[in-house]
Amino acid sequence: MIRHRPFLVEALTIAALVAAPFVLPHIGFSPATINRILIWGLVGIGFDLLFGYTGLLSFGQSAFFGSGGMFAAYLLTQTSFSNAIGALLLGTLFAGVIGYGIGLIALRRTGIYFAMITVAIAEVFFFLEFNPLSEYTGGENGLPGVPSPSLSLGFTTLKFSSNLEMYAFFAFWYFVGLVIALRIVRSPFGLVMRAIRENPMRAEALGHNIRSYKLVVFVIAAMYAGFGGGLLGMMQGFMPPDAFMFATSGEIVMQTAIGGAGTLFGPLLGAIVWLYLSDFFQTVLNLGATWRLILGIVFVLLVCFLRRGLAGAIADVYHMLRRRSATAEAPVSPVSSIVAAPRAPAAHGIANEPVMIKTTSGKSGPILTATGLTKRYGGLLANSDINFTVNHGEIRGIIGPNGAGKSTFFKMLTCEVKPTSGRITFDGRDITDMNVIDACQLGLTKSYQINQLFERLTVRQNLTIAALGELRGKFRLDLFRSLYKVPKLNRLVEQTAALVNLTARLDAPVSELAYGEKRRLEIGLALATSPSLLLLDEPLAGMSPQERVETVALLKSIARGRTLVIIDHDMDSLFELVEKVTVLQEGRLLVEGTPEEIKSDAKVQEAYIGGVYEEVA
Repeated sequence: MIRHRPFLVEALTIAALVAAPFVLPHIGFSPATINRILIWGLVGIGFDLLFGYTGLLSFGQSAFFGSGGMFAAYLLTQTSFSNAIGALLLGTLFAGVIGYGIGLIALRRTGIYFAMITVAIAEVFFFLEFNPLSEYTGGENGLPGVPSPSLSLGFTTLKFSSNLEMYAFFAFWYFVGLVIALRIVRSPFGLVMRAIRENPMRAEALGHNIRSYKLVVFVIAAMYAGFGGGLLGMMQGFMPPDAFMFATSGEIVMQTAIGGAGTLFGPLLGAIVWLYLSDFFQTVLNLGATWRLILGIVFVLLVCFLRRGLAGAIADVYHMLRRRSATAEAPVSPVSSIVAAPRAPAAHGIANEPVMIKTTSGKSGPILTATGLTKRYGGLLANSDINFTVNHGEIRGIIGPNGAGKSTFFKMLTCEVKPTSGRITFDGRDITDMNVIDACQLGLTKSYQINQLFERLTVRQNLTIAALGELRGKFRLDLFRSLYKVPKLNRLVEQTAALVNLTARLDAPVSELAYGEKRRLEIGLALATSPSLLLLDEPLAGMSPQERVETVALLKSIARGRTLVIIDHDMDSLFELVEKVTVLQEGRLLVEGTPEEIKSDAKVQEAYIGGVYEEVA
């Protein structure tokens, strides 16, 4: 929808912002509350990029909110600097610099540890504001005398002093902040953000440097908070010290949760509810300190019953009405709806386009060599002194009983874990000490035994994330580039989908796919990176007999002109696919040979197959 009507959201936002100051006062909103809603909504946009789109829960936004606001207020009250817009922008830049420094530290950890670091950061900045830096921040008194915003045009100066003028000023900056955020989430950068939120491990395995992406988003969120802090000082006429309080960070988190994370508009809706109820409980009902208890209960109820927030609930109702309308116009049976899943238009002339997915046709000699590969976990020896070579264009199988060390061996080959000793050479380059991101960028990719997909995204988005790693490299700061203008992207996605028989499901959410389709998509993600060598970890695991037959046929088609290494327990299917088999036992290389040689090998029969093929013979 965004692609075909790219300015619809912006147009509706403008209409709502124009109507708000004339409508909201009639339902109990004061002018000051309306302006505060815009400020909190703007700060929330940055936080939503961080939390809702990238999955990073920060409780330290008050540090940037206060720092940016205090810096702007200090320039306007304690120096001869009088340009209000300039002070806002410098305060934003100051908050961004602080965010960069803190991000370098905080992003070394993930999950709850990252969140706890941001809590500590908020407390540190609160202490600094009230004590060592009180000479500059005013300590518990804050910085009074912040002038109202003004804008010099050379021939005249626009001053924003009345409530309506102040609203126009804040609404303009809210709209600018929203437009910037919309451009970011619609960009290739924005899609990688969502990949990090959904499955950071797989995003890395597809060649994306997720730490760099996280750091950029962390800085962006800090800048949004810093700009909002500057606006707060101008609105109130002084920069309050409570901007640094942990409660400020808590309110940002709660407003985003109420409104709906991952929507950009959620923080604004959350701020409307939060500030309206705060004013209502305090000024209308005169509840005194009890208002916090009541508001807390309301928050719990909203989060419990509207798990995706107000914006998510509105979206759900909208989609439900659309589905009912579509069903009424053209009834579709459940079976046919699965077969004829919605799809985006294919790239024009795609059948005649050159193939984007690389093959290894025409090359010879070893593509991958492992020498003396050993991995220890404390006293446990997972792999011991394995020598392993795969040639260009070869289809190699790896088998072995459970506990033979196959998965650990695969992880070392793809640089997910570092070997204790030994050496790995890929296409003539030593990759022993590389990470999985760089290995993928070189053309060494793996599909996983347990599906590692981006479940809340569509099939097209999943394949696009993988293709972006191939087309853009491991990191690119293309924040404002349209996703649909990346050269060759759509062609690569369409060709990959065709290769794994998912063309008809391109625009279906991954969560709606059948298990066999998900296994094909798992392989498709690896293929979309255009690997020189593709490692498949149990691609037939968990499939029904019919799905196994279809997937074997699929793997045969994929294998043409490619180099594959396959692990699987279904030896009948594996022997049908591969040219050579490597057998592991107790972490060591037992034997190598053709499928026929492996079937008749006495050591293999004794250790693994148990004489099945001997009996058949």
